[in-house]
Amino acid sequence: MFGNLKDMMGKMHEAQQQAEEIKKKLDTTYVRESTDDIAITVTGNKEIKDLEISDRLLEDKEELQDLLVISLNRALEKAHQLHEEEMKGVAKGLLPGMDLFK
Repeated sequence: MFGNLKDMMGKMHEAQQQAEEIKKKLDTTYVRESTDDIAITVTGNKEIKDLEISDRLLEDKEELQDLLVISLNRALEKAHQLHEEEMKGVAKGLLPGMDLFK
């Protein structure tokens, strides 16, 4: 009984270490979403790193706001998907045979 508990605790510790390594990796993994007038770069941990705006949009505040919202949401969704994919591996290692992210 205690052997199984010890094994499980070891696997949890290992999974926790793997998750930390993945988080560090995702800090330096970038996704980019761009249109003709806006480009946004986000880390795999969903932190905005860069934002480029064409001079044309500086004259139309409403269009700029609309495009920023659309582009930011798309970039953050890509980062979220990347993050989820990386974390699936950790979850599978912890509980083999169970798909926690269906």
